[in-house]
Amino acid sequence: MTFDGDGTASGLPITTKLVSPTTRSDAEAGWPGAAGWPGAAGWPGAPGGPGAGPLPVEASGIVREFNSGHTTIQALKGIDLRILPGEFVALRGRSGSGKTTLMHILVGLDTPTRGQVTILGQALATMREAERARLRREQVGMLFQNAHLFPSLTALENVELPLRLARMAGRDRSARASAALAMVGLSARAHHRGLELSGGEQQRVALARALVHQPRFVVADEPTANLDTTTGQEITALLVNIAHSQQIGLLVATHDATIVAAADRVLSISDGQITDTTTRQR
Repeated sequence: MTFDGDGTASGLPITTKLVSPTTRSDAEAGWPGAAGWPGAAGWPGAPGGPGAGPLPVEASGIVREFNSGHTTIQALKGIDLRILPGEFVALRGRSGSGKTTLMHILVGLDTPTRGQVTILGQALATMREAERARLRREQVGMLFQNAHLFPSLTALENVELPLRLARMAGRDRSARASAALAMVGLSARAHHRGLELSGGEQQRVALARALVHQPRFVVADEPTANLDTTTGQEITALLVNIAHSQQIGLLVATHDATIVAAADRVLSISDGQITDTTTRQR
């Protein structure tokens, strides 16, 4: 993951109005639950408000040190963090503040020097790399600044890829991918190739791909950075709706004022420490 920008948005209004996705009908996307999709009632910990079910992720005393010659650089300095089911958390901070390192550690792509991370109650420190990879494949979704679609594949085929890796049967795989595309309002574009989609449509496909295996914890790296304002608001609205209706713990690293204003909780990180936390009433 890469995080760019100065990331110091402050004094943001918390009443920013989100623009609902213009290509999605409520009947198609199904809040909660499109046809063929489990919906809120079918997910562990749902229905109910944030907090039902096991914690998507919990970190305690996270320290990450790097050695450079005779110097030890402390990238993270004792971070404690927990995200509830159905909670949308924004993480902001300048480049070099520790966001990248923290997010890598939270999904098991890096190992802390000290401290512990658990995903759905499973301690990453006790797992072999193959076990961590399987946990990510089954329980963690990732969304990046760029959609990273295969341009020669259709939207449906791109969304199916995680299910192919999981060796899901073809008929089930197609049904699940179709339901994920319906959730993000792209059923009509399912058979269009990546090169035929707009930037906003590509990011929706990427979001569907991140959700198709029904993860309990999702991390997103600047998901609106390359989008225009209106499309960014639509993606933000999707993230909010999906996190809340599907009871997914969502952590978004961002410099986007719209995402910050929409989040249930905003964390500010500076020099490897969480320096401020803002929690908002829904």
